[in-house]
Amino acid sequence: MKKVLILEPYYGGSHKFFLDGLQNNISSDYTLFTLPARKWKMRMQLSAPWFIQKIEELPRHKRRFDVVLCSTFVDVSVLRALLIKVDGWDQQARMLTFFHENQFAYPQRNPKQNDFQFTAINFNTALASDKIGFNSSYNLSSFLAGCRKFLQSAADMKIEELVDDIERKSTLLYPGIDFTKCDQIESERNRETPVIVWNHRWEHDKNPDQFFEALLQLEEKGRDFHLILLGQSFQSCPKCFLSARQHFGKKVLHYGFAESYSQYISLLKQGDIVVSTALHEFYGIAIIEAVRSGCFPVLPEKLSYPELFDSRYLYRENGLVKKLDALLQKDDVRLSDEEVRELTEKFSWSSLSNKYHDWLFAS
Repeated sequence: MKKVLILEPYYGGSHKFFLDGLQNNISSDYTLFTLPARKWKMRMQLSAPWFIQKIEELPRHKRRFDVVLCSTFVDVSVLRALLIKVDGWDQQARMLTFFHENQFAYPQRNPKQNDFQFTAINFNTALASDKIGFNSSYNLSSFLAGCRKFLQSAADMKIEELVDDIERKSTLLYPGIDFTKCDQIESERNRETPVIVWNHRWEHDKNPDQFFEALLQLEEKGRDFHLILLGQSFQSCPKCFLSARQHFGKKVLHYGFAESYSQYISLLKQGDIVVSTALHEFYGIAIIEAVRSGCFPVLPEKLSYPELFDSRYLYRENGLVKKLDALLQKDDVRLSDEEVRELTEKFSWSSLSNKYHDWLFAS
């Protein structure tokens, strides 16, 4: 059986969700080294030497792997350089990196000059990797465009062909999703009033201000709705969430992080419409989970969404209120079981496992 070393310095959220699914669905002998999902900048700068220490703590005979799988919070160029000095390390082990995101396309609230070091780390990681997986075409195309722009700034160094090398070893790999739990939980929806769902992180890059502003405009139009406000919040939570809870009052059926995945799915199955107003989205697991639960998706016509869902589910710039207004006037907008399967089955691990197996182990 192939031996795989997984190095994940941001083991939480979509990164953890992906790796847990990978290990459950792709047969291999896994060794997993992780750090908690916080302080991402520090992880990118220092996780590589930390992982070297963890590898050196292994008995010498256990330091041989066929594949090393990293996320983009590992500086693979530094990791690879330091591995040369590790006693017993097999230099033939192939380095694979999975890009959940890229720093070229990640919106910065307060851009600083020194943040460019993180785009450089992404670039050097891609150069040092044997294979690269991207979780969406948008992620891949924005990364390559960012690399080309980055290299153009080096006017006296003509190395643009390196981007072509990166592109040749890159593969589109949608992160697999295990829908077993979702399919087992029965829908508990028994309300006539439509339920609108938010199930994203409570952070500014998900643009919650636009979401709540649209709801206020719908309320002014006399539209009736309930709300389920799901998602993880942090110390710097946008103030609009608390304001919305106070304003909408009893219309809010749930507010905050779900205590368990089962509760999360049960709440999604009470919804009719799921909305995204994201300024940044490289894939969209939360939306796909909501769609699998029967929610009609309302998504911006940008980022990764147009490659995941057709135009029926997309709204153009400034078109969110109009889209929601039309849906709220329908008797039933929830997706049928047939529509749910057609929209989501291609993202299941059962549909994607062979492609991942080939990416990991084919030469």
